[in-house]
Amino acid sequence: MNRFEGKVAVVTGGAMGIGAATVQRLASEGAVVYLADIDGEAGAHVVAETEGTVHFVHCDVAESAHWNALTARVMDEHGHVDTLVSNAYALRHGAAHELPEADWGLVLDVTLKATYLGVAALAEPLTAACGSVVAVSSVHAHASMPGFTAYAAAKGGLSALVRQLAVEYAPAVRVNAVAPGPIRTRQWDPVPPAGQAEEAGRTLAGRLGRPEEVAAAIAFLASDEAAYITGAELPVDGGRLVRLA
Repeated sequence: MNRFEGKVAVVTGGAMGIGAATVQRLASEGAVVYLADIDGEAGAHVVAETEGTVHFVHCDVAESAHWNALTARVMDEHGHVDTLVSNAYALRHGAAHELPEADWGLVLDVTLKATYLGVAALAEPLTAACGSVVAVSSVHAHASMPGFTAYAAAKGGLSALVRQLAVEYAPAVRVNAVAPGPIRTRQWDPVPPAGQAEEAGRTLAGRLGRPEEVAAAIAFLASDEAAYITGAELPVDGGRLVRLA
């Protein structure tokens, strides 16, 4: 498929995990992709391993100045932006009384504020292109477990923000989200195999998901095939949320 031939996409947090899989998926379908991340080494690896056109941009997505520079570069080099995938996040564990204020701020800035900054910076070109935004939320926006105070707040805010942005920028720009469940990324590396198996058993699919499976859902929502979908959130969780125990 070449659903993104002639399109330009910006993917935040694209140096690894779901972001890297999304960069590779969009590029494989013809998009010129700008990989926005602070990890230059990992970003360079994704660029080298991806078939298609990918540009790494060092971007702290919590800083408006970085967004302005990224927007200026993309517009100077291509003159349009068709898709924004807001995937970057930060994770710090702890209940409210355990979580340092700086950690709370970091998680909210990178996970939630960054989507606001990205849309604000790219609103004009996205509107001109009748483009799309896909944000990566989480099952943590809808169900709770100990230790995810800041992350759950950020993802819950992100899900609400997606609905609001869909209203604000309709009909020119579609804004949707995916809500991944347990996806086998580097965040699972410290978890013992027994713990991974336990969480996999809580899904209806009986396994952890793969980043490529989330990337496929993101590509669908960003494509013209989803032209009549906006303000929606698509669970990509193996049925984790519908299971009570």
